[in-house]
Amino acid sequence: MNQNERRIFLIQELLKENKRYEDMEIPQDFEEQRALLHALMNVRIAKNVDDEFIKVQDEYLQEEIKRKGIVDIDDLKPIKDGIYLWQGDITTLRCDVIVNAANSGMTGCYVPNHRCIDNCIHSFAGVQLRLECDEIMTKQGHGEPTGQAKITNSYNLPCKYIIHTVGPIINGKLTSEDCDLLESCYKSCLELAVKNNLESIAFCCISTGEFHFPNDKAAQIAVKTVEEFMKKETSLKKVIFNVFKDMDKEIYRKLLK
Repeated sequence: MNQNERRIFLIQELLKENKRYEDMEIPQDFEEQRALLHALMNVRIAKNVDDEFIKVQDEYLQEEIKRKGIVDIDDLKPIKDGIYLWQGDITTLRCDVIVNAANSGMTGCYVPNHRCIDNCIHSFAGVQLRLECDEIMTKQGHGEPTGQAKITNSYNLPCKYIIHTVGPIINGKLTSEDCDLLESCYKSCLELAVKNNLESIAFCCISTGEFHFPNDKAAQIAVKTVEEFMKKETSLKKVIFNVFKDMDKEIYRKLLK
């Protein structure tokens, strides 16, 4: 199969899973097809799928990630000893582990084609990720507390693992408790990486964006927590601050200068 054939196959299989979609037509435009496939993956509940679907999905997603361009941590230059600042798509980063800013359900974003990092990571990792997260949460028996973290496989992403953490949601004035919880997110991720003997970790801007934590304060907490942790002798040697917006890149550049 080529990419077009794989995409059509995956859409057809996902449409078959739900009777509500039985009359839905597949668009001719390949960008619209991409959007439809991602949307169907986003809304799909965690459940098993047959081996053929997984094979075709994995081939499709790995080719899509290659098309975007994989970035290896070994090709990046640190901004200071052991610490990197990189602007780009975290799903293309080859390192030991990337951090996902998750919600308390921990099984991904169910909003079709939502632009949050949780949605992006699940969309390019594949449907296996939601199933693994669901199994972890079912076993836990309750939502994930803010400030803690869980580790999963990465499936089709170029990184080895994904650490999922739930940051504080800011609805009004920022409090000291909010800051402590965000610090706990970073500490939990770093400790979990070390527990798994990992050498490199890439952080997204946890709790900013959809969770409304002020970007400058979030960056200050992130940098302070990481720099203090990196003074310890552990397996962790490289930390990447991954940013998407120019504003965040400038904030981190000033803090790390």
